[in-house]
Amino acid sequence: MEFPISFISAGTDYSSLERHIPAPYFRRSFTLEALPVKAELLICGLGFYELWINGQKLTRGCLSPYISNPDDLIYYDRYQLTEALRQGENVIGICLGNGLQNNPGGYTWDFEKARWRGAPALALRLELTAPDGSGTLLESGCDFRTAPSPIRFDDYRVGEIYDARAELEGWNLPGYDDSGWKQAVPAPMPRGEARICQANPIRAWEELAPVSITPSEGGYLYDFGLNQTGVCRLELQGEPGQEITLRHGEHLIDGRLDRLNILCDQKNGENQKAVYICKGGRESYTPSFTYYGFRYVLVQGLKPEQAVPSALTYRVLHTDLPERGGFRCSDETVNKLQELTRRSDLSNFMHFPTDCPQREKNGWTADAALSAEHVLLNLEAEHNYKEWLRAIRKAQSPEGALPGIVPTGGWGFEWGCGPAWDSVLTWIPYYVYLYRGDREILEENAHAILRYLDYLSTRIRPDGLVCWGLGDWCPTGRGADHYKAPLEFTDTMCAMDICRKAAYIFGELGRQSQKEFAEALFRRLYQAARERLIDTNTMTALGSCQTSQAMAIAWELFTPAEKPEAFRRLLELIEDADQHFDMGVLGGRVLFHVLSDFGYTDLALKLITQESFPSYGNWLARGATTLWEDFQTDDVKVASQNHHFWGDISHWFLRHLSGIWYNPRGKGGELDIRPCFAEKLTFAEGWHTAPEGRISVRWEREGERLRLSVQAPETLSGRISLEAGFVFRDGVSVKPLASGEYEILPLP
Repeated sequence: MEFPISFISAGTDYSSLERHIPAPYFRRSFTLEALPVKAELLICGLGFYELWINGQKLTRGCLSPYISNPDDLIYYDRYQLTEALRQGENVIGICLGNGLQNNPGGYTWDFEKARWRGAPALALRLELTAPDGSGTLLESGCDFRTAPSPIRFDDYRVGEIYDARAELEGWNLPGYDDSGWKQAVPAPMPRGEARICQANPIRAWEELAPVSITPSEGGYLYDFGLNQTGVCRLELQGEPGQEITLRHGEHLIDGRLDRLNILCDQKNGENQKAVYICKGGRESYTPSFTYYGFRYVLVQGLKPEQAVPSALTYRVLHTDLPERGGFRCSDETVNKLQELTRRSDLSNFMHFPTDCPQREKNGWTADAALSAEHVLLNLEAEHNYKEWLRAIRKAQSPEGALPGIVPTGGWGFEWGCGPAWDSVLTWIPYYVYLYRGDREILEENAHAILRYLDYLSTRIRPDGLVCWGLGDWCPTGRGADHYKAPLEFTDTMCAMDICRKAAYIFGELGRQSQKEFAEALFRRLYQAARERLIDTNTMTALGSCQTSQAMAIAWELFTPAEKPEAFRRLLELIEDADQHFDMGVLGGRVLFHVLSDFGYTDLALKLITQESFPSYGNWLARGATTLWEDFQTDDVKVASQNHHFWGDISHWFLRHLSGIWYNPRGKGGELDIRPCFAEKLTFAEGWHTAPEGRISVRWEREGERLRLSVQAPETLSGRISLEAGFVFRDGVSVKPLASGEYEILPLP
């Protein structure tokens, strides 16, 4: 089926923050003398759409079809409509939201200046096949009629205004009189490549009732107990003209809703807002073209008798990502942190991974790169990763540079990028291939990776290092970009890692010359890093901090012979911090793994779970229900309380506590089981569904002994290895991989 190319709109006017233009309705009726045997619809809404056939809402998912730069990619959804049609008159009804087509609320990232900015538009093609084999084609054109909807303003960052007095009853049903509506007008053809959206859709997953309602600021503060992502359904017996305002947030100060932590600046103090104007009578409203990150809603305009629990219901939204793994143990702090990580991952997956659901809603590249491995261990995210990578490739500059956010209208090349952020182009294909065996994702991205390596080679300084963009973001107890690890250190290390993973990707694809280019670039950076970034007399990495030391160990800047002394130095740095971590997000990706690799799992677990600041346990002690953006004390301005780029602890739980190492050598078909029997735990269990089947591991203490249970697909080979100090009952510490129960003894 060919993509429709005739776009239509209600007019040329579009909303700004100062001047509101309603979301348009479109409708077209047509008559069928006989039911078709096939009815296929392709539809594109720029930016979002909702679809009805004969009054039945059929929209594939929330915020359909996708969020994209329409100069790069325009997305269509495909529907089979046979069951929705009937003999006689039929009606197609559509409502359009602004989405990224017109996003004045994204001014911080210049979206209000985007060259594609315009009124929302749609393209549609319906192909009908009659029982006699004849065909009918219906396309978007001026025979569609349009009128303003009750959605008087929408912006997926700012929110929505809905005036129920402007509702048009029965507008999407047969028999409605649309003679007062206007004809749709032709709209410019977008420049982007047309595609069927193959990403999993956004859906509503659960509904939450408030756990408390408190009078506040002339209204009522609804607390839903958990910080998540979604919208509220408002239900009440309203009076005509009564105006209800919902302000969403995630943080309280002295019992009052604080929204300053979710504002990027003070230009627009009204983001995360919904306004509903009542028509009178029993009424219900749920926002259509926005979403919010929140735990609390300050509702103003309700009468005391209306402020009841049923007035507001939290509809939790996120992309459809089926569960693929999990972890549980005897320590409830760890279990809660696994839960917080899962909640933040889902809250921040709205078509593609975003940094936060309440403030920016941007596809920040480093956030996604840092989270990719633990997300893939826990969730079925590869389809959406692959779709988002198309946008990343489209956003790549002619020189090979990458922006820090995708999609973008051009923002993010001058600030907000750098090797740690650019690693997304290599890391996501690498980890999807590692965990899912998807060769196609390597093939799709190989050329873009090569282009990036060529660009990277132009950024090498005369001293052989690279240094631009952002570094060890959100370091403990300091401003977001006040790094202890020098930027030239983290950039060069990340650039080396990109080259290493790129060489692996090219090798898997049999692209020998490209592999050799990546390896040569790696050696060039490695030689300079050895000369300038470590002191081999003291085995200390530049910056003399936990991040630098852990990265240099994990990514093998130190040689195997040097690593023991370098690790001893890392322990000193942890001791200097009173046995707490002191790092940014890049250090957080490696520190705990390095500790476990050297037999210090108990220390890693302590750093994660202890209640004293800074730690993940401290977040819990302070009421966190999702992962926060940074580790700051209470006297510092609170940043976002729903970020996912600190979530690699879930990977650490699965890998080191339960012991699941899938595809450990990057050759496929292998599984190693290497559990760490942390003294604090009495049991730990993890599972992951690999392409070959389900893997599950559980170990439990039985007095002085342990019982290890392993279930793994027979098609996987590998070994079960015990950490130092433990042996199997027969006295060995390594066995070939096999499902079964194993008795483990501590060495005397």
